[in-house]
Amino acid sequence: MPDDLREVYLGFGIDLEANNAAGDWRLPLPATFVVDTAGIVTFAEIDPDYKKRPEPDEVLAGVLTLVK
Repeated sequence: MPDDLREVYLGFGIDLEANNAAGDWRLPLPATFVVDTAGIVTFAEIDPDYKKRPEPDEVLAGVLTLVK
């Protein structure tokens, strides 16, 4: 995270470094995965905008591939 954005977070009382297990200023990316028992990913979606979510039908399609 750039220094100027760190200052914004700190201004709100948010110290990511103190709260992250890794002790750094990284934010996780929101993601949705469907993984079968063999470890094969049948659906994946990652978007840095946490307000964007996959459509339920898209996730369900990934799940339905598991019951063939």
